[in-house]
Amino acid sequence: MSQERIKVEAHPSSAAAARAVAGEIAALIRARASEGRRAVLGLATGSTPVGVYEELVRLHREGLSFRNVTTFNLDEYWPMKAEELQSYRRFMNEYLFDHIDAPREHIHIPDGGVPREGIAAFCESYERRIAEAGGIDYQILGVGRTGHIGFNEPGSARDSRTRLITLDRVTRMDAASDFFGERNVPRHAITMGVGTIMQARRIALLAFGEHKAAIIKRAVEGEISPSVAASFLQQHPDATIHLDPAAAAELTRFKTPWLLERAGLNWDAALTRKAVIWLALQVGKPILKLTDEDYNEHGLQDLLAARGGHGKGRSGAYDINIEVFKALQATITGWPGGKPPPGEERRGADHPPAAERRSAKRIVIFSPHPDDDVISMGGTLIRLCEQGHDVHVAYQTSGNIAVWDESALRHADFIREFAHEFPGVGRELVDRIDAAIESFVAVKAPGQVDTPELQKIKTLIRRTEARAAARYSGVRLDRIHFLDLPFYETGRVRKKPVGEEDIRIVADLLDQIQPQQVYAAGDLSDPHGTHRVCLAAIVAAFELLKDRAWMRDCTLWLYRGAWQEWGAEEIEMAVPLSPDEVVRKRMAIFKHESQKDLALFPGPNDPREFWQRAEDRNKGTARLFDKLGLAEYEAMEGFVRWRPGRHG
Repeated sequence: MSQERIKVEAHPSSAAAARAVAGEIAALIRARASEGRRAVLGLATGSTPVGVYEELVRLHREGLSFRNVTTFNLDEYWPMKAEELQSYRRFMNEYLFDHIDAPREHIHIPDGGVPREGIAAFCESYERRIAEAGGIDYQILGVGRTGHIGFNEPGSARDSRTRLITLDRVTRMDAASDFFGERNVPRHAITMGVGTIMQARRIALLAFGEHKAAIIKRAVEGEISPSVAASFLQQHPDATIHLDPAAAAELTRFKTPWLLERAGLNWDAALTRKAVIWLALQVGKPILKLTDEDYNEHGLQDLLAARGGHGKGRSGAYDINIEVFKALQATITGWPGGKPPPGEERRGADHPPAAERRSAKRIVIFSPHPDDDVISMGGTLIRLCEQGHDVHVAYQTSGNIAVWDESALRHADFIREFAHEFPGVGRELVDRIDAAIESFVAVKAPGQVDTPELQKIKTLIRRTEARAAARYSGVRLDRIHFLDLPFYETGRVRKKPVGEEDIRIVADLLDQIQPQQVYAAGDLSDPHGTHRVCLAAIVAAFELLKDRAWMRDCTLWLYRGAWQEWGAEEIEMAVPLSPDEVVRKRMAIFKHESQKDLALFPGPNDPREFWQRAEDRNKGTARLFDKLGLAEYEAMEGFVRWRPGRHG
C-alpha cells in the first residue's frame, strides 16, 4: 500500500516533466479559448519551471495563443526594483512574457518596489484581483529545501494570504549565488499565502534533483505540518507532484518498494542489488553473511522466494548473496580505460605512447566548470593518463562568474607590474585596465554584470588554473580544450537555455576526436543548473552524431563528486584510489587557486572546501564497499553508464 498522501507523477527526466505540465497548461488555454473564457495561471520563478516556460514558448511559436490568458505570479523579493537582475518580473519577461502574446495588462507580479507603508494595501489588492479574475485555474509551484511553496516559510498558516514575509536563512543561503553573496539577499519577500495557493482549482508542483528528494519525501509521505508548507497540498482535491528520478529517489515506492507489501515486484538484477545492499546496511553485515532470517525479518520474503534457494542443500540467501557480491565486485577496476593485453600493463613515464598501444583509447572528459574534472574524477583522470590513453579534457564553460573581484584585481595588478618591468608591453594596456576594471570594481553593485574586460580577466584566471591542473594530471597541452559554450556567457548567475550553437560546439569536438570513452558530469544537484545544461548539450550532441561509425564503440560515463556521490547500488564502475593517488588528486584541485579557501559559489549548507567534499565522498564510497564485504581501499570514484532515456 502506498505511503504517498498526494498524487505523484515520476517522469523519466526533468524535461519530460516540464513537457507534461506545459501540455496540461496548453490544453487548458485552448479549452478556455473555445469557451470564450480566459485561462488564469499562477506562475512560479526559479530554475525549476524554466523548462515549462521554454516548452510554452515553443508551443506559442507553433500557434498557441496566450491572448486569453491572465497570470498571477507567486512572489517577489522586497525591496526589489523591477529592473534589477534578480527581479522576478525581469525573470518572467526573459523566460516567458517577452516571447508570447499575453496582454501585458493581464500579467500580475507582486511589486517589490512598493513602500513599506503600502504593502498591506497592495497585498489586499492582489488578492482582490485574483478573485476578480475568477480565481486561479492552474497553479505552478516549486519547492524550497525548507518545504516552502511561494515564499511561505516554515510556520506559515494553512489559511495565510498574500503578505510580506521574513525569509528563512536556508532560503537566503540557497539564493546567495543569485545575489553574489548571502549578505546581499533581501530579508523579505511578498508572497501569495498558503490559503491563496490552495484555492487554485489545479496545482502542479515540480521538483528536480537529488537535493529536493528529502523535502519531497516529507511533503508527500509525512504528516501535514506548518513546518513544511508543501505538505498542505495533501489536502488539495487536484494537486500533483511532478518529479524527475532524482527528486523521487527517497519516496518509499522507489527507495524501498518491498516495504509496501506490494505483490508482483519484478525482482530483476537492479532491484535485487538495491534490496540486498539496503539489507546489509540495515543489519550491519557484509553481503555474504546475510541469512534467510535477515531477509524474512526485513520484508524481503518475496525476494528470497523469487531468487533464492536454487542450489541443493543451500540456504535461500546463498545464491542471492553470491549474485550481488559478484556484481559489485565486477564494478571495481583499476583500468577505467579497459584492461590492456599482457605486456601493455606498465604504468608511468616508461609506458609506450598511446599511438603505439593496441589497447589505448581516445578519451574525452567534459568538465562543466573549469575544476569539475579534478574535483569529481581527478584520480581516474590521472590514472587514464598514466595508463597511456589519449586523454582530452574539454571545459564547457569559462566559469568566470565564480571568481572574486579581489582575485581579478590581483591579476590586474600583476599585469600593471609586468608592464612597468617590461615597458615594451605598452602603457595602453595598463590604462585600459585602470579604466575598465579598477574604476568599475570601486563602484560595482552586488550582482552587477562585469565589464567585458573584467569578465575576460576572470576567464583567463580560470583557464590558466584549469590548464595547470590538467597538466599536473598528465594531460598534454594540445589535448586541453576551452569550449566557452555561449549559454553560459551572460555575465550573470542566470544562464540562457542550451541552444543549437552549444550543441554544435560539443558535437564538432566529439566528431573531431572520435572517442571510445566520454566522461561527463551527472551530478545534477549543482545549484546553478550548469551541470544539467552541460549534460543536456552532450546528450543532444550524441543524438546528432548517433549514425557516425565511431559512435558504435563509444561509451558515455557519468561522474559525480562536487555535490553528491552515486549510491553503491547505482555504481557501474568503481575506480579505487591509493593514499598517494588521493593526495595527487588533492594537489590537482589545489591548482584552482581562485576556488581555494572560500569559493564564491560554494553551494548551500556545506562549509567544506570542494577538495574536502570530494575526498570525504570518495573515502565514504570506499568505506561503504568495505562494509558490504568487498576489498578495503583508501578511496573510490564511482561512475554510471549513460543510457538513452535513463539520465535525460
